[in-house]
Amino acid sequence: MDFSEQDVDVFGDDEERENEAGNHDSSASNSPSSSPASSSSSSSSDDDDNGDGDGDNRRDSGTSGESSSGDGSGSGSDEEGGECRSRSDHKDLFGSDDEDYMKTLAKSPFPVPTLPVIRISNNQNRMNSGRGRWQPSFSNGGRGILPRGPYHHRQPFGASHPGHRFANGRPDERLVSEMMLSMSEETLSRKNVKIQEPCELACYSRVEGGEVHFDDRCLRQFRRLVSEEVGADLNAGFETFIEKRDTDNEGFGDLLASIRNKKIPLQNIHFVTFRNNLNKIMATAYNRLDPWEMGVHKRNGVVYLDVHKLPERPQNELDRRRCYWGYSFENLATEESRRNDIDNLHPVDANVEFCAVIKTKLGAHRIIMGAEMDCYDISDNGRKHYIELKTNRELDFHTEERFEREKLLKFWIQSFIAGVPWIVVGFRDDHGRLRRTERLRVNDIIHRVKMKNYWQGTVCLAFADEVFCWLYGTVKDNEDYVLQYMPPSNRLELLQARSCPPSITAHLEQLGST
Repeated sequence: MDFSEQDVDVFGDDEERENEAGNHDSSASNSPSSSPASSSSSSSSDDDDNGDGDGDNRRDSGTSGESSSGDGSGSGSDEEGGECRSRSDHKDLFGSDDEDYMKTLAKSPFPVPTLPVIRISNNQNRMNSGRGRWQPSFSNGGRGILPRGPYHHRQPFGASHPGHRFANGRPDERLVSEMMLSMSEETLSRKNVKIQEPCELACYSRVEGGEVHFDDRCLRQFRRLVSEEVGADLNAGFETFIEKRDTDNEGFGDLLASIRNKKIPLQNIHFVTFRNNLNKIMATAYNRLDPWEMGVHKRNGVVYLDVHKLPERPQNELDRRRCYWGYSFENLATEESRRNDIDNLHPVDANVEFCAVIKTKLGAHRIIMGAEMDCYDISDNGRKHYIELKTNRELDFHTEERFEREKLLKFWIQSFIAGVPWIVVGFRDDHGRLRRTERLRVNDIIHRVKMKNYWQGTVCLAFADEVFCWLYGTVKDNEDYVLQYMPPSNRLELLQARSCPPSITAHLEQLGST
């Protein structure tokens, strides 16, 4: 600390009392003018030491002037003698403590104290906990850009997952490389990553029974009067619902088959994937709760990203009903499935789908992806465009923020990267009754959340570009990997895989034979 910048005497009142005692002794034996003289000299020395105290200096100089005007003659020798005596009387400020300090041993004979273990209790006080997810104690918790509350993660996560780097306390021997998620939102927002307007190259349809056709026979048209269905029961037809089958790698084989059918060249393509994998990567810029993984297989300079499904807890009847409500709303919102009579309702088959094959470019990487489309509409100028159909629980004051932070983020990513301009959301109650519908323009979602500073679309694009640059530069040709994110870790991990999926192997064999 720089004492020269202080306006007060560092020695306090002790020195003043000592000086006053010395002055009284000298005044008793000498003339009365010695005390004012010493006061004047002390005041002038304070003025020289303290340069920034104009008001105090002026008051001190005025006082010394009045004291010296009484008797100014014959006091010079007394002043010099008083100063010499005061200097000779000064002792070491540290005294015996300084001598003891010099004798202190380099190694202390006392043991190092042991601090008690900090126990984290689940019973937090009311200031740092509550029922909401956005709590003050987690606002700067370092869990990525978007803070979260202390609720449980979806399984599997962390070191309990067999693919985690530190499973069973040992580093994963399959680990090839990792990407730390340390780049801040501000840094990513300054990156100007461009994305090319998506262009549809091919399509295919899967009909009942699983047969695939390379056309749009399963594409349905949007029903603009879907608002008339408000109040409809989305549970109708649940008993005959045909759930989606687990086709393993069969879906990726259909995407590669449609590429071969249209003879789309892959020489200048960097990634071939489903849109679902891009959704996971881009959403991780803000969402650090959901675990995911995907297969990474590089062949002839092309990186094939295969979809991997993580184990989930068994679904109960309520979970199955909520899943069915989404398919039921799709039937209400499309022309071919208008229900005039519930008894004549055609069973809902989740395996029937239409998939568009789209080409785009993110940063320096060219991407071909397959994207399942719900329906299409024709604008007033005659142009055909796709529409995403979503269902969500009716919003209230407590759930609106979460909807805009999390759901709209996923809605925007899924629609934006595939070039879908509109989203129609059906809001329902807890019993599956349709309450209202809302049509969202994808470009307006960005402005809606930007005003509230929830998330930025440019950050998601910049984050995905960072991942693609790291991933494409790391993987080697003719080798197989698994890319995964397992919370609460703060990294993406690239692990060595054992083999290549049969659909990719068959695709490469057919390309080589043609």
